[in-house]
Amino acid sequence: MAGKTNCDLCGHYAYDAEEECYFCDLNLDEDDMMRFLTGSNDSCHYFQLYDEYAVVRKQI
Repeated sequence: MAGKTNCDLCGHYAYDAEEECYFCDLNLDEDDMMRFLTGSNDSCHYFQLYDEYAVVRKQI
């Protein structure tokens, strides 16, 4: 089993039900898109941790 990349945990990584695949919903430049497509984006500048419980922690 392959290890998770930053994309798997990123808030910009979305699922497209029509295409049945995941994609990055940012407008990436050519270099960033090549890193995304080849899976060599271990240090993505746009990474934002998807934390669905962030709002709940603020309320406590």
